[in-house]
This record gives sequence, C-alpha cells and structure tokens, in this order.
Amino acid sequence: MSHSPSSLTISTPGRICLFGEHQDYLGLPVIPAAISRRISIRGSVRKDDRMHINLPDVSTEVSFTLKDTLRYAGKRDYFRSCVNVLRKHGYTFSRGYDCIVTSTIPITAGTSSSSALVVSWIHFLSLIADNPTPLTREEMGSLAYEAEVLEFSEPGGMMDQYSTAMGGLIFLESQPAIKITPLQVGLGAFVLGNSNQQKDTHGILARVRGQATAALEAARRHLPDFSFHTARRDDLRHLRGRVSPDELAMLETTIMNRDLTFEARELLLHENVDHKRIGSMLIEHQKHLRDTLRISTPKIDAMIDAAMKAGALGAKINGSGGGGCMFAYAPDNAQRVAEAVGAIGEAMIVSVDEGTRREHHDA
Repeated sequence: MSHSPSSLTISTPGRICLFGEHQDYLGLPVIPAAISRRISIRGSVRKDDRMHINLPDVSTEVSFTLKDTLRYAGKRDYFRSCVNVLRKHGYTFSRGYDCIVTSTIPITAGTSSSSALVVSWIHFLSLIADNPTPLTREEMGSLAYEAEVLEFSEPGGMMDQYSTAMGGLIFLESQPAIKITPLQVGLGAFVLGNSNQQKDTHGILARVRGQATAALEAARRHLPDFSFHTARRDDLRHLRGRVSPDELAMLETTIMNRDLTFEARELLLHENVDHKRIGSMLIEHQKHLRDTLRISTPKIDAMIDAAMKAGALGAKINGSGGGGCMFAYAPDNAQRVAEAVGAIGEAMIVSVDEGTRREHHDA
C-alpha cells in the first residue's frame, strides 16, 4: 500500500459561461471561463477508514466508512458517488480523512460550486487512494461528470466539470467526441453579480432541455435530417406554419446561440481580441436567454442594465438561470461597474483563473 499524504489541500475554481449557455446538453459547444473564486478541501489522515467531511459554509457534515460500494444517502450524494466511480476505475481506499470544505464561490448561484466540489473531491481521492494515480485535469473532468451527472441520471451537460477541472478559457466540444481547445487568455476583469435569488437549477435545466428536445422532434417530423449541429436559420423557413411559434422560436434561438459561440471562438483564438465585439455578443446572447429561454429575472435584468450604464462592454445571466448570478465584462472600469451592480445585489471582481490544483503547503 502506498503512503498516503498525512495532509492534503485541493482547490478548484468556479466558472462563468461566456457563450453556449443551455447548449452543452444538446451536444453543442460552449465557451466557459474558470474564475478566481475557489473551493478548497483540506484533509488530514485518520487512523481508521472513516471519511468525515465538515462543510461549515452550509452547516453540514458528511461521514461514512469506506466499506464496499457505498449506498447513497439521497440524490446528489457526491462524496459517496466519487468514491464509487473511482473504485469502478480501479482505485482502492482504506484510510479515512478528516476534511473541511471552504469556498469563496457563490453557492447554488450558477457558478458551478457543486461541480468544483466534485472535481476537488475526485482530485483529493485520487491522491489519497491506496494506489494513487495522478490524473490529468481532463481526466478529472470526465470522472467528475460521471460522478455528478451520470451516476444520478441528471439532466445537465459536462461544461461545469471540464471547465472547473481544466481552468482558463476553453472551447469545449462534446460531439462527436470530447475536444477541448484553449482560447485567448488575455481577457480583462469581469464583475460577478449575485442576485441572492434562490434558483431551481435542475428544474430549469429539465424545462429548457425538454422544450429544446420537443422543438427538435417537431422539426424532424417535417425535416428528418434536421440537426442543431448543421441547421441554418434559413432552413427554418420550411418549418413556418408546420411547428408551433414557440417551437420555431426555440429552434431559431438555439441556432443563433450556436453561431454566436462559433464566432466567439474565432475572436478568442486571436491574440488581439476585439473586446467591444465580445461585449456586444454577450448582450446578444443575454437577449436570447431572457426572451426565448425565459431564464432571466427582473433583478438580474436590473443588475445587467446597471452594469451597462456604468460602462461594462457586455453582460449576461450566468448558469441555468432563474436567479443566481450574472456577470459583466468590464476590463477598463471594473470597480465602477462593481459599485453599480453592488447597489442592487452582491458584486465581486474576478479574473480568469487556473484549474484544479494541489496546494503545496500540506505535508
């Protein structure tokens, strides 16, 4: 049995989604950015096989022994699911740890606090296993997706797990295979605004995904080869009067959001990025999310308006929607924009950050 570290600290960033919101679960690409708000798991080895995890930010503790396959205490029991998934991939565990989880990522607010936690825990477990095997960040993203989404048959995509594991700014494709393209990292400051409005992430994901899937099925009844990957807006003329207005709007919005994401990729691959164009595209994306997907809220809209009046180049809701966070791109005047957003909600200035990492102040 390999020597387990006597103490270990792992930290992982939250994320914002610049382009491709509500697209990844349709198999379409997304452009997320890891942000300088992180979650940390700090653990010290025990003399038995019990895992004891203290989460003071949410006044919760989780405790279990490393016996066989762990039975889940409920939906989204990620601490146990990560152990089970890693066991399926050949890891074994016999030494427990006392752990504490702390975070500066807004919780349940659309900035991937849960995925950052899962990635951190996968990273942590891979290093304290009886047979520790270093994982690449991409492998950690894949395992986190398995533990968080597949293990519980959830409706989400894989953007959150890969973006928090990989870090930086990436173009993430999931079909026909996972492909990650690092993008231009010279973006300036963002202002993250938390509305502090509670959101039903899984309910909204299920609703919007259901609407998009129903629209796709309606289109294919008339155009059997219709695909979100290849369809053009011009193709929709064949569907007018043959699908409902809501279905047509969903099809058109999905295609426009897809095209925005591809245009943004080309802009962000260049060293001299057009910051104003990126900002205007964020606003365009927000209009689709607000008007067709209906995931924005009046408070989020007010925060976005305040950011733009204060000089932000662009702004949009972040995450599944229905509350939670928005962000504004403000490379030249982040403080002024933060003050404007902070007058309505909670504001914090963030930058693009690296992915999951081991903090080297442990033994």
